[in-house]
Amino acid sequence: MEFRVGKYPLTTISGALVIIIYCVFTLVSWAFYPDPYGPITHYLSRLGNFNYSPFGAYFYNWGCILTGIALIPFFISLKVWWTDNIAQRFIMVLGQVLGVASAFTLMAVGVFSEDQGAPHMDASGTFFLILFFVLLLMIVALFLNPSFNKIFGLYGLFSTLSSLVMAFTIGGPITEWYSVFGSLLFVGLIAYDSMKLSCT
Repeated sequence: MEFRVGKYPLTTISGALVIIIYCVFTLVSWAFYPDPYGPITHYLSRLGNFNYSPFGAYFYNWGCILTGIALIPFFISLKVWWTDNIAQRFIMVLGQVLGVASAFTLMAVGVFSEDQGAPHMDASGTFFLILFFVLLLMIVALFLNPSFNKIFGLYGLFSTLSSLVMAFTIGGPITEWYSVFGSLLFVGLIAYDSMKLSCT
């Protein structure tokens, strides 16, 4: 059974919402940030810090919460990529379950803003840890589906593994930016390929 909203699959709609919500709320928050700000010097969560940006922080934190909400139907609707292969389906389901869990941890990042200290660090660290395994599971499961665009899968694999390498070598804010926006692009590619799948 395929989940649809009008003529578009739910994966495509929710995937587009994930990208639009996060990017728009992040850019608006950035616009209200009172000091110089950029990916080389600042982590994304600094936009949600009320000590540095009392007004703009609302936008970033709500962006994380709403993006997390949009991720839930995105992961659930990935059922469209199930095959009759038991191993493939098990890997995909595991990725979907962890994906929903990552959505809740992203919401927690917005609830516990950076200025709250330890709760924010715990939520953020858990989110990125779960996200890494989610991406790997999704990539493997999608590669096992002959209908998925293998170029998109290779991008996802490269983005995920290069993010891990950067985390252990370069580190710092730029690694977080690279991981987040690289993952958003992969969401977009899955959303696009899901739309093509629904037309076949």
